[in-house]
Amino acid sequence: MDVLPDSQPLRRPSRDRTVSLNSSSQHLRKSTLRLRSSVASLRSTFSDAEPPEIVSPQPRRHLLHPPQSLPWLKTGAFHDVDWQARSCASPASIASSTPTTLPPSANRSQSFRALMAQNRRAYIPDAQHDDVLDYGAVRRWVRWMHRQGMKAWVVPCAIAASTCVKWCIGLGSHSGYATPPMFGDFEAQRHWMEVTIHLPVQQWYRYDLQYWGLDYPPLTAYASWICGKVGSWIEPTWFALDTSRGIETPGNKLFMRASVLALDALIYVPALYCFMRTWHAMRSSRTQHAAFVTLLFHPALLLIDFGHFQYNSVMLGFTLLAINAFAIGFDLVGAVFFVLSLCFKQMSLYYAPAIGAYLLSKCISLGSKEGLRLFTRLALVTTLTFLVAFAPFLPPFSPISTLGDSIARIFPFSRGLFEDKVANFWCFTNVTVLKWRRVFEGREPLLIKASAALTALGFLPATAGPMWRAYYGRLPSPPEDGRSQPQAPTLPLLPYALLTTSMSFFLFSFQVHEKTILLPLLPLTLLLSGAMPGEEVFAWGALGNVVGVFSMWPLLKKDGLGVQYIAMLLFWCRLIGYNPFCVRFDSFTHALSATVNFSMILLHLLELLVPPPARYPDLFPVLNVLVSAPVFGLIWLWSIRRGVQVSWAIAGLSGSRSHPRPDSKIKFAKDGGGSEHEQVAARRARGPGMRATSLGHASGQSVLGVGNGYRDPRRMALERVTRRTGSVEVETVEG
Repeated sequence: MDVLPDSQPLRRPSRDRTVSLNSSSQHLRKSTLRLRSSVASLRSTFSDAEPPEIVSPQPRRHLLHPPQSLPWLKTGAFHDVDWQARSCASPASIASSTPTTLPPSANRSQSFRALMAQNRRAYIPDAQHDDVLDYGAVRRWVRWMHRQGMKAWVVPCAIAASTCVKWCIGLGSHSGYATPPMFGDFEAQRHWMEVTIHLPVQQWYRYDLQYWGLDYPPLTAYASWICGKVGSWIEPTWFALDTSRGIETPGNKLFMRASVLALDALIYVPALYCFMRTWHAMRSSRTQHAAFVTLLFHPALLLIDFGHFQYNSVMLGFTLLAINAFAIGFDLVGAVFFVLSLCFKQMSLYYAPAIGAYLLSKCISLGSKEGLRLFTRLALVTTLTFLVAFAPFLPPFSPISTLGDSIARIFPFSRGLFEDKVANFWCFTNVTVLKWRRVFEGREPLLIKASAALTALGFLPATAGPMWRAYYGRLPSPPEDGRSQPQAPTLPLLPYALLTTSMSFFLFSFQVHEKTILLPLLPLTLLLSGAMPGEEVFAWGALGNVVGVFSMWPLLKKDGLGVQYIAMLLFWCRLIGYNPFCVRFDSFTHALSATVNFSMILLHLLELLVPPPARYPDLFPVLNVLVSAPVFGLIWLWSIRRGVQVSWAIAGLSGSRSHPRPDSKIKFAKDGGGSEHEQVAARRARGPGMRATSLGHASGQSVLGVGNGYRDPRRMALERVTRRTGSVEVETVEG
């Protein structure tokens, strides 16, 4: 430790001490010693009026925000659970994001536990932290399991508990129960099993379309065929052609519920586990387990799949497997999984612009030669997967008209702009501004074009951002020795891009059902899983999930799932540590949450006590739309803002290339000399750079160590003790 001796006169340096931007592992020890020496030097300098500062590099662009409005620079208040499991700091924790100063009371070397406690008190200055911020039952349970030496049992116990909850939800009613002649989605899924096992492939999309004609892609039909075959072996009367319509025997209901549970366990649950092990790989095991449990008990998905009755978990599971494959660099495998998701339910198109933009941005960032090679492989694999999925509907197995019949059923533009009272832009404005169906009667094609234009405009930021970033961060032509290229740095943008595009489709696209809110809720819950109470991501994620379930209340009420609805909402809020009854107005998200939660509770009480007037039988569903749609619109805008911030944090806004200008004040220790490709590759190998660490690399984490995204909570405890900001010149120290 280079502490100044007592005999040597104290000389204040002419500029603030800085920390190295070199976040590679070979500089970790030297940077850590500099940090420790700065803390130790307080003992001899505390007698001065102004304590010295430990200042970390900060881009000047951050100074555009006042100290009171820096929420996006914070990664949230972390609990002791996350950092006590670590014995050393991550490389990115050395390069922090904001200037930090030890508190005046730090006349001695404080422990990091004390700094964390002081940070939590500073985060909520008007109340005691333990009384306001609840870290949730899941984190307490995970911590208890770890302390009892049962760490290996967390995942099996969580899966078993979630299976019991899913089965208990399934004991209730389902869609269309005892409501002839059409019944509901339960009968639709059963009828498709009946059709696929008794009719040839050419008749699947033609047979009796007025009674639940098959309108999902071929992979759903194949799954229905498998389930129908198994069910017919057990009891042939369950799926007898035509004569079994409307059957609701206990045995048939048990088999149908079990089929959903089996497919969920085969595809969705393993996808969640892979997500935990890839996207949270740099987090502690407690954080990984807490994220896994949070995702397992996703209330909206459980109520729809195991209560209302559908197979959405299969579609979402394939999408999760795709983004997991992208995270570990298996782009071709990820493309196959996403095509399978598209071939199971066409609603996966909500994610297509984001995933296409990510893959294209990676092709651009790899340069002309490697990028073109990857693009060609992706195109071939995608085309081949589609051909295999649709092979039974193509010549020579079937006439080409069979393919046309399936496409016409998959994309039903003739059904209208929206169904029922869905909380999107069209229904909201149809109630408050303009009767769209009445104005555009007889001109439906024009309304379809307007819907497509608004949808494309809505997801444009999510698709343009990764490609713009990839263009300015692309590598030059690879050297002749054929060395492998580093991975494109646009991966942290993918969750926000998925949220933006899916929410844009939900708000503005044609023919939207209330159940399609499940698609934007998936990436929102993925982001929530790695956040802690008190973070901005957590606030928006919890509010979005609660409002998402609330927006489906008219559908769940019609299905007789009121008890399951209330139980799952309260259980999940308690699980993650979100209090819907808490009233706080110290930030916009807290004020919005308090207002929206009060409106939802009030609306439920009115619906329970006051019958709707005969003139307005849909009064309460319309009020539900008026409460839910603005929240979804704000989440869409927030996702765009976060995408811009993450993109800027990775490598700057447009016009700022990955490599510094000659007149830049930033000195890169390892970039001196060498070819242009070697310099850029050296910077890319060190990770996203200072802007990425300043944001915490998309909410404080990286994927599989690609980039220096994770910032140790001990460093964040030092960062947030005070809120002071200042102009800092960035300089690194030679290793």
